[in-house]
Amino acid sequence: MLVKIYAFKRASSTRTNSATGLNPLSCPKPTDHFSLYAGEQAKAEQEEPDPASCSLQSTEGPTSHIMIEADRELSAMVQDIWDKDVNRLKPGTDYRISLQGKAGPVNADMNDDMNDDNDGAGYPLFSFVDERIFKKESFLAFISLLDNYESDTGEPEIVTPEEEAENHKFLDCMLRTPTMKIAHKYLVEKQLSPEGLPEFKKQLYRIWFELYARRGASKPDSSGFEHVFVGETRGGRTVIGFHNWIQLYLQEKLGHIDYKGYSVNANSPQPDENKHILALQFSWKNGIKPKGSIFVGVSPEFEFALYTLCFLVSPNERVKVFFSIYEVDIVCHHYNQKHIGTTYPVLVKYQNEPKKQ
Repeated sequence: MLVKIYAFKRASSTRTNSATGLNPLSCPKPTDHFSLYAGEQAKAEQEEPDPASCSLQSTEGPTSHIMIEADRELSAMVQDIWDKDVNRLKPGTDYRISLQGKAGPVNADMNDDMNDDNDGAGYPLFSFVDERIFKKESFLAFISLLDNYESDTGEPEIVTPEEEAENHKFLDCMLRTPTMKIAHKYLVEKQLSPEGLPEFKKQLYRIWFELYARRGASKPDSSGFEHVFVGETRGGRTVIGFHNWIQLYLQEKLGHIDYKGYSVNANSPQPDENKHILALQFSWKNGIKPKGSIFVGVSPEFEFALYTLCFLVSPNERVKVFFSIYEVDIVCHHYNQKHIGTTYPVLVKYQNEPKKQ
């Protein structure tokens, strides 16, 4: 992976973000980006872990230092969120993964059996998870949402009253966590989120749970939460989204996931079973995920706070953050300036490892 520092011009102070109704201190949106997203999505799924990430252009000159400073400020927030993630699991102790071999190239037009020649793993990814962690409040609230969706894009989603109640229970849980309190405080300071918790909760619900129609669908068939954390299938052959380790573990335990191996290229760091970020390939429900990227062992509240923060601070951008031992690009694509379309981590490199992880 080519390591770059991206720089963008700031939006004017009078610009309003329709996702928040407030004045953002973030980058301006690209023109008609969603049309670009729809037109390039099929190609992007072969090249990136998910539907098309944003088109990025480096700039030189007096604006270059602005994004670097913004990265440092945002990285400090992410580091604080990381430090306050009290429910994060410890690799090798609370869970163990088996990387095995590197995944080979796949053809999304072929079924899973036809791609077996490129399978780099003969065993599941997860060899052990201490499931006592799943009894904690945030994990329980998160897991209760995973069976609320139709995975096929194009199939309209119908939200029952019980499912809506589960959504609200999850958000209430998130708002009580230290990680989300940090994110909320920062967003209020940047005038990107309302200070009141009821209003902030409404903003979160709109971003993550309001339904919208993905490409080719005539009725609302997707949401940010479903795409990022649960996963979707397109045409029965391609897996899109699905960037959560808990869902991956639970589906693998049920026999619905076939881990194909880790993904790496000449410029990306080698994967490590004791690190918290992994690029991988897997099949699910007869569809293939040619390349995906996930955090491993982190809590639901860490990811929810991180992705919300990146979406509101810099919608449509690939945001570079530094925390712990990781240098990571957070890809965060929006739909219609209101909803998360997709978001996931891309590991750039490991930084100098501190004494305590």
